[in-house]
Amino acid sequence: MADDQQIVVEKPAPGEIIAPGYTFSTITDQISSVVLTRKTPLFWFAAFGFGGSLLMLFLLAVTVLLAKGVGIWGIRTPVMWGFAITNFVWWIGIGHAGTLISAILLLLNQSWRNSINRFAEAMTLFAVACAGMFPLLHMGRPWLFYWMMPYPNTMGIEPQFRSPLVWDVFAVSTYATVSLLFWFVGLMPDLGTLRDRTKNPIGRAIYGILAMGWRGSARHWSVYETATLLLAGLATPLVLSVHTVVSFDFTIAIVPGWHSTFFPPYFVAGAIYSGFAMVLALAIPLRSVYGLQGLITDKHLDNCGKIMLATGWIVAYAYMLELFGAWYGGNTYEQAAFWHRMTGPYAIQYWSLVACNIVAPQFLWFKRVRSSPVLLFIASIVVLVGMWLERFMIIVSSLAQDFLPSSWGIFQATRWDWATYLGTIGLFLFLFFLFVRALPMISIFEVRTLLPQAKVSKEGKR
Repeated sequence: MADDQQIVVEKPAPGEIIAPGYTFSTITDQISSVVLTRKTPLFWFAAFGFGGSLLMLFLLAVTVLLAKGVGIWGIRTPVMWGFAITNFVWWIGIGHAGTLISAILLLLNQSWRNSINRFAEAMTLFAVACAGMFPLLHMGRPWLFYWMMPYPNTMGIEPQFRSPLVWDVFAVSTYATVSLLFWFVGLMPDLGTLRDRTKNPIGRAIYGILAMGWRGSARHWSVYETATLLLAGLATPLVLSVHTVVSFDFTIAIVPGWHSTFFPPYFVAGAIYSGFAMVLALAIPLRSVYGLQGLITDKHLDNCGKIMLATGWIVAYAYMLELFGAWYGGNTYEQAAFWHRMTGPYAIQYWSLVACNIVAPQFLWFKRVRSSPVLLFIASIVVLVGMWLERFMIIVSSLAQDFLPSSWGIFQATRWDWATYLGTIGLFLFLFFLFVRALPMISIFEVRTLLPQAKVSKEGKR
């Protein structure tokens, strides 16, 4: 396809999964051209350069951290979990939408997922990579991370399996492994397409190696469908288990504000909430810059907005349940902890998260808001900010005011706290836009199954 060739399709009607006017060849041409033939837009260079700049900041912050220790952060007694654990929980939550879209919606036969699952899966991998940085760096001696694994050793020292921090290692590593396999297996048919279409011999060799001999035979498709369903079955419980295990870091402790039985479903709902916010924050600019409105239609944005609204109400219910439980339980320390959040030194952050996570998403009730990419993008950014503030409040405010007034303290983030956090955002953007440039961000073969002729051919086979 020529660089200046444009694919013209009709504008999709509201509610349509894919715009009319597409054929097998036009879908393949439009998606593969982003990687093979189309000129790279300035937006890509700007976003990739911005991510690379923040990544350099991250490398600087990590270098200083390894040279001087975690004392460069603002963690002090009693707040020994600051930005590091806050960002860890936040990034893990962002990665949940990719697995939900890939696995659960696949098992539920929701075809609207076909246009957004590929980059959502990539988002999951890069978010988990960012999340994994923080526990390692927070250890102070990250080169000894393997002590958390049950490896054979001559000293007879084993991890403390009653510690939820060890559970995190198993849960997150399993989640990352299954997500990587799911993402790569789904890529194989498209890698075969890029291998056959590229004119660059080096690119043909690379795509050929990654495609692992894919030829699109009946046996290949049969094995592919079996593997996809098996991985979806493995990934589905991970959506619930991973953030449940992360919530155990807090809920099994006796710290006021943490010791609660509803943290697991609360954290899972919050993870899906922030995950779909990130999906919208990425999908809206990408479809505008690359002209993918016919493939990522308003129907996709509307459905993502509805899921955000539903999970936002679950999060709002959890907030109210927290306050009710503290009042109804009659625990003085629990009541003081929540009163401290609402009126203490972190009151601005608390009411900001209430505004971002409860008040702002209520505009998603209106169809006009869910139909506007600009308003949806703003709402997604607001939710991402609100969910970060929520994690910050849960961790920092509870530790800052414990049982003894003599041990109370205030956490103040340093410039290195912010540099490390912003640096992981740069790492995420750097990896994500590298993926957009090198691999198809939309699944070619899955989108093609949405065409009427694909449905007719399937019926004919039956």
